[in-house]
Amino acid sequence: MTELDTKIIEIAGRIREMRLILDISEERMAQVTGSTLEEYRASEAGVSDFSFTFLHHCAEEFGIDMTELVTGEQPKLTAYTVVRKGKGLPIRRRHDLNYEHLAFRLRDKMAEPFLVTAPWFEEEQHEPMRLSSHSGQEFDYVLTGSIEVVINGHTEILSEGDTIYYDSHFEHGLRAYGGKECTFIAVVIRDGEDNK
Repeated sequence: MTELDTKIIEIAGRIREMRLILDISEERMAQVTGSTLEEYRASEAGVSDFSFTFLHHCAEEFGIDMTELVTGEQPKLTAYTVVRKGKGLPIRRRHDLNYEHLAFRLRDKMAEPFLVTAPWFEEEQHEPMRLSSHSGQEFDYVLTGSIEVVINGHTEILSEGDTIYYDSHFEHGLRAYGGKECTFIAVVIRDGEDNK
């Protein structure tokens, strides 16, 4: 079993534990995460990986910081936090975007900042874009490479130095574009009523 497999099982266990503590049905969680009941059960059992959006929806439904699902610990800092280069909290996917949380130690955040790496996969270029939606808004700033962004049926190609700000309620997706990986800063901003 790989380190990633172990991490997925640990996160899945925390999701299950929170669901049971809060007495939320599997059916409700499937609805909240945009999954079928079978897909949700597989994720909660640690059999399949989950997307960033899946974790985001779970944390929102549970009323906790996503950091708690990923690490099992609550953020403790209240005034400020510093994250040194390469020391963010990794939220890695098997075959998807890799996130590095840049403020995971700070409590009561109104926004979640991430350094995101979108690997280049030739085969993805010939498949429909994987789309998701969640509450709030998002701001993305491209550091290196280019990225294809689809929002509410519109497609934009962003390159180094370009930015996009959008309502995350609309279905959206992104992937590396132009033959190489892309890195960008993503700031996910909560809805006003979601702020703790």
